[in-house]
Amino acid sequence: MQGRERFAAATSLSELDAAKAELVGRRGALTAVQRTLGGLDEQQRRDLGARINAVRAALAELEAQRRIALTDERDRVVLAAEAVDVTLPARTARRGSLHPIHETMETMVDVMANLGFSAVEGPEVETDWFNFQAMNIPVDHPARGMHDTIYVQPPNPADPPGSVLLRTHTSPMQTRTMLAQGPPVYIAVPGRTYRQEAADATHLPVFHQMECLAVDEGLSFADLRGTLAELCRGLFGPGARIRMRPDHYPFTEPSADVDAWVPAVGDWVELLGSGMVHPNVLHMAGYDPEQVSGFAFGMGVERVAMLRHGIDDLRLFTDNDLRFLASF
Repeated sequence: MQGRERFAAATSLSELDAAKAELVGRRGALTAVQRTLGGLDEQQRRDLGARINAVRAALAELEAQRRIALTDERDRVVLAAEAVDVTLPARTARRGSLHPIHETMETMVDVMANLGFSAVEGPEVETDWFNFQAMNIPVDHPARGMHDTIYVQPPNPADPPGSVLLRTHTSPMQTRTMLAQGPPVYIAVPGRTYRQEAADATHLPVFHQMECLAVDEGLSFADLRGTLAELCRGLFGPGARIRMRPDHYPFTEPSADVDAWVPAVGDWVELLGSGMVHPNVLHMAGYDPEQVSGFAFGMGVERVAMLRHGIDDLRLFTDNDLRFLASF
């Protein structure tokens, strides 16, 4: 009776283990009785031993039953405490987004791809010949002063100083592509460019451009205008339109600046420079300007991103402020 009551009174597995040790453990009550068998005669040992074994078996059964009950109760409490309401909304991880510069650049490339242009990339460390001379900008040309070029140490000691630089525009890929293949050429060249600029609201020393080049038989200024109009509609919406103003660039002739009417701004904004590829550029790439003609234009990706997203300070693109980036 004492064993049954002790097991029944246990309210946890630890209390049950303590009761088991007290009753049938090495120092338990039943073990103490078992040690007295040595002082009894044979018949008494036989009778008392049988009774001890019967009690031990009964206690083992009682202990096993109580352990099952306590284990079930423990599991029920644990499961209740750890229960998950499957009807609650899922805890989803916060989704990231593209940096506005990359989003804008991808949009620009997508628009040009729909017009049949292929995206190409080129080296950011460029030679003076590809960056300037092949673009009809010789060594003594005054336009070089506008580029604020960053020169680097030539990897080949035999090359003269000033022959290697960080590209100031993505235009070198015009000549690189034409030297690598014959016409027709329809390429868009997005990428990073460098100039010695102090960072302020409208200038950065590292920025992005997209240069586009088309060379084929019979291309005209009308093709350039139509391409630019479609590009602006793709970037700023169906209400966008363009106007062109005469200008001068060494690598195009005739040349024009392009303003865009941006509906979100509600005004005309200067957007890019453009023109028909200069015959000298075609000659240096091995093309015959009597057989083919082309047009080219280039624009700053940051400029387009500012207009698309209503941003008024270029430095926001490089500050890595998560509050700013999370808004895209």
